[in-house]
Amino acid sequence: MPYKKKPAWLRMPSRGSEEAAKVRSILRKYSLDTVCRQAMCPNLGHCFQRGTATFLILGNLCTRSCRYCAIDHSESVLDKPDADEPQRLADAAAEMELRYVIITSVTRDDLEDGGAEHFARTVTAVRRKIPAVRIEVLTPDFRGSSDALKVIADAGPDVFNHNLETVERLFPDIRPEAFYDMSLEVLESYGVLAPSTPRKSGLMLGLGETGSEIRNTLEDLRNKGVTMLTLGQYLQPSRSHWPVERYVTPDEFNAWKDEAFSMGFVSVSSAPLVRSSFHADIQ
Repeated sequence: MPYKKKPAWLRMPSRGSEEAAKVRSILRKYSLDTVCRQAMCPNLGHCFQRGTATFLILGNLCTRSCRYCAIDHSESVLDKPDADEPQRLADAAAEMELRYVIITSVTRDDLEDGGAEHFARTVTAVRRKIPAVRIEVLTPDFRGSSDALKVIADAGPDVFNHNLETVERLFPDIRPEAFYDMSLEVLESYGVLAPSTPRKSGLMLGLGETGSEIRNTLEDLRNKGVTMLTLGQYLQPSRSHWPVERYVTPDEFNAWKDEAFSMGFVSVSSAPLVRSSFHADIQ
């Protein structure tokens, strides 16, 4: 299916600058990857120029095949978690002089705990290396495992993020190996385990959802205690991925931002190029 022509407001930021090159060099030095690169994020250059990155742990192959995502997936046996990765990540974050570190991962359904212990070891290593740092984790659903969520909660990240990505009707098509109600349950359960930790979630718009479906989804998130929200435009990574239904205008994103605040969200980032970790330190 041919791509829809992008409107002017989706012009991508530059990937250049000396600071961006420095970030890339540090990532290579410590053999680390970022979701910024793997997921073809349009803000990669902008964030690298600010000296920020969202670290991708547990490899670069996912056990799921969501139809919106550019990250490679595999049904074969994947490598075991790299035991040295948490410390390398902490060392890289220190060299980058980060004050806010975001840690995410591919989904690892092949692991008994979904990679929760590796997340926790990474949080601990970063905090030990940079005591004053703030840490956000952007996790998969761990197949709804309360034990896995408790491992994350015990590590004590400052923000817990789990994205719904889309509305309930589109979940079976967009995320065929995940479940809308399970993701909501993950967000609610984490609130029980760590009631003082802000919970965050995000949606991509332009997949074919309706206004009433967006509104209902935001209400579902608020009913589960989520207070931080990101809304951004879905961009089709390749012709084999889910097509863009429409490009949502900046004015509409602003309207959703106002409505989300009126629902009780305390932090809302809503614009075409917003992604779940975009300017997370400012949020």
